[in-house]
Amino acid sequence: MITVVHNFLFNVYPYICLAIFLMGSLARFDRDQYTWKSDSSQLLRSGQLRWGSNMFHAGILFLFLGHLFGQLTPHSVYELLMTAPQKQLLAVVAGGIAGLICFIGLTLLLHRRIFDPRIRLTSHRTDLAILVILWVQLVIGLSTLPASLQHASDPKTMLQLASYLQGIATFRPDASLVVGTDWHFQAHMVLGMTIFLLFPFSRLVHVWSGFASVAYLFRPYQVVRSRRLNVPAGQNQARRAS
Repeated sequence: MITVVHNFLFNVYPYICLAIFLMGSLARFDRDQYTWKSDSSQLLRSGQLRWGSNMFHAGILFLFLGHLFGQLTPHSVYELLMTAPQKQLLAVVAGGIAGLICFIGLTLLLHRRIFDPRIRLTSHRTDLAILVILWVQLVIGLSTLPASLQHASDPKTMLQLASYLQGIATFRPDASLVVGTDWHFQAHMVLGMTIFLLFPFSRLVHVWSGFASVAYLFRPYQVVRSRRLNVPAGQNQARRAS
């Protein structure tokens, strides 16, 4: 039974989450565009939001890109620049700093949502739920740092997990690569997949708009010319006389 659950979580569940993530986002954009927003509560109180939001977004973007390129880049590519132990140490230090910044920002946002009466009354249950899930995910992710630091000289676990995630991306999943890894690594991956599953049903969909806004950097300048009507002088004098 344990083997069946393990195979489902690490061979089947990732594709269920990705399918709902992509198709659900497209369906929501097509059917409910007026709900495609971040639902900012800045107008109610902006002081704590400014610090919390900036720290959270800076940290989460660094973590997302770090996981994306760090885990999905084949070992043969980055070994031209650094060894696997060096990469592991870099991931622990840089990821730890970014994770701590993100954790502080998210804690401020969660505290604001729960303990500010005005914000709490205007918050949806999904707002609180997704913040709590992200907070738990960050805690689990930070809890993996001591174990990662201990076996930095022999990054076998990192290479196994990277190979597993690369297999998911290339449609060749191999759940056996996850067997034997610490429980918090496995929980971190399963909860991360679940966040992708919940993505289309929460305010997280505004992330798509954030990435799409990068296209504005490459748009050509908009040329605006004033349009002047060439009216004969006789008609202007007739209009003034009338």
